[in-house]
Amino acid sequence: MALTFSLGDMIETKKPHPCGGSKWQVVRTGADYKIKCLTCGRIVMLTPDELKKRVKRTLPAEG
Repeated sequence: MALTFSLGDMIETKKPHPCGGSKWQVVRTGADYKIKCLTCGRIVMLTPDELKKRVKRTLPAEG
């Protein structure tokens, strides 16, 4: 299964961030992905392989 992520996608990670949040938003795509924690606002850059390994599921769009 090939996972692809678009700008603005909401994702849930397998392990929570140290702040306690496990929901993230994709804020940059390309050679690397930049994701933002929706609990504390921390931004993390990951390679596509690292991101696919850490994602539990894609969340439905809010609204």
